[in-house]
Amino acid sequence: MLMPDDAKSTRAFIEDCRDATDDELIELRAQVTESLQNLRFRSASGQIDDPKRIRKYRKAIARINTILHERELGINQARPA
Repeated sequence: MLMPDDAKSTRAFIEDCRDATDDELIELRAQVTESLQNLRFRSASGQIDDPKRIRKYRKAIARINTILHERELGINQARPA
């Protein structure tokens, strides 16, 4: 799985997430949440080089949660060809 920083674009990250299984998404969400916590600690101590990464990670967590919730509700199960 790609981390938000590793993806070429937001669209590539979303496509990768949509192709992943629920278990992989839950694991990725845990990794991103842990990374976000580390970024916040580094930001508080002034050691962060790119403050935009915090926002990117928060949005990635929201996107993962949205995909998981869509699957729960049965939305966007089949993609049109």
